[in-house]
Amino acid sequence: MPTPLHALRHALISAALALGSLTAQAVPVTVQLRGPTGQPLAGAAVAIEVKGRVGKTSTAKADVGQRERQFTPQLLIVQTGTAVNFPNFDTVRHHVYSFSPIKVIDIKLYTGTPTEPVVFDKPGVAALGCNIHDRMSAHVVVVDTPVFGRTDDKGQASFDLPAGEHAVKAWRPGQKSPTLQSLKLDVPAAGGTSVLTLAD
Repeated sequence: MPTPLHALRHALISAALALGSLTAQAVPVTVQLRGPTGQPLAGAAVAIEVKGRVGKTSTAKADVGQRERQFTPQLLIVQTGTAVNFPNFDTVRHHVYSFSPIKVIDIKLYTGTPTEPVVFDKPGVAALGCNIHDRMSAHVVVVDTPVFGRTDDKGQASFDLPAGEHAVKAWRPGQKSPTLQSLKLDVPAAGGTSVLTLAD
């Protein structure tokens, strides 16, 4: 027969487990990114590094195509380890390159799809160009988390996150620095909308 002390310990453990379960429950959160003057930032990358979760290398695949002498999409967000193909859907040849610190790319004149994809194994931002068509440009944003999104016309992206403080990585086209910006996100127990301001 359990003693009062055992019963008390059991009750405390049960309460702690229940509290932990409640804390870990995800709540709907909308993150709005704004610029230094308060304007909503559409088409920006935002990634959430959820506290207590260890980021793993992804084995996912993605594409950055070339169509009508434009990259599509012009902003690709992937998790570290993702293999990206660069299919050319045009009738002209392209020469895809990047001199970015996280990944140097040099896919010389080609049509169709290159045999080997490019594995993005470091977080950061890679700027892409075509050595033949100067007006072609795109960016690959690489993050150490599977929780990421692209902001809509209102500068917003929605997630389901546990309450608490989480690290945020963000980047917007046209910013002066080519690196990811680091911010903090405090998610209340009820969720809601949080506004984060990015630097130039």
